[in-house]
Amino acid sequence: MMKESVQTVIDKIRPMLQRDGGDVELVSVDGNVVKVRLQGACKGCPMSQMTLKEGIERFVKQEIPEIDRVEAVE
Repeated sequence: MMKESVQTVIDKIRPMLQRDGGDVELVSVDGNVVKVRLQGACKGCPMSQMTLKEGIERFVKQEIPEIDRVEAVE
């Protein structure tokens, strides 16, 4: 149930990342921690950590308050 909710939120964010040549994939939801894989232009971008924390994590936590953090995995 939680993973589906997080996927719905991630799907709302993806068009913004895709416009810049990047993307994000939901890998897992482990308790209150979401794990995502940055792809395309986001992978290795110097701004990717800011995108992850200020963009993706903030939006996910706003939509699903139970989430504590979002982490990037390889």
